[in-house]
Amino acid sequence: MEDFDEIYEEDEDEAREEEQLLKYTPDPVVVRGSGHVTVFGLSNKFESEFPSSLTGKVAPEEFKASISRVNGCLKKTLPVNVRWLLCGCLCCCCTLGFSLWPVICLSKRTRRSVEKLLEWENNRLYHKLCLHWRLSTRKCETNNMMEYVILIEFLPKSPIFRPD
Repeated sequence: MEDFDEIYEEDEDEAREEEQLLKYTPDPVVVRGSGHVTVFGLSNKFESEFPSSLTGKVAPEEFKASISRVNGCLKKTLPVNVRWLLCGCLCCCCTLGFSLWPVICLSKRTRRSVEKLLEWENNRLYHKLCLHWRLSTRKCETNNMMEYVILIEFLPKSPIFRPD
C-alpha cells in the first residue's frame, strides 16, 4: 500500500521511442541558391524546381509559392546590398575597411528577413505537414566557401495513440 502514491519514471521507454522516431526520419531536402549574384553567401534566388523527395508531403504549387515569396524578398533587398558592397569596396582603402560595415549590417538584415519569412511559412503550413524550413549554411560543392541554403527537415510524427 506504500507504493500506491509513488510515481515511477519511464525514461528508458521514452528515450527508446524517440530514438526510433528519429531513426525513421528521412534526410533533409536541400534547396540551393541558383542566382548569378551572391553577397556574403546569400544568393539572389533559390531553385524553384520541385524536389522529388517531397512528393506526397506538399503540393508542388505550395512549394513554388513559398520559394517565390523567398525569392521576392531577396529580389527586393539584395540589389541594395550589392550597391553598398561596390561603394564599400571603392572606399575601403580610405576608410580602413569601415565602409564595409553597412554591407554587413544589410546582409544580416536580409538574412533575418528570410528567416522570419520561413518561420511564417512554417507556422502557416509546413508544421502541420510535419516539415520545417530553415536557412542554413553549407559548404559549396565547387570551392571552400560557405553558402546559405534552405533546409527542409522532416519532423518526427508524435505518437497520438500513446497516453500522456
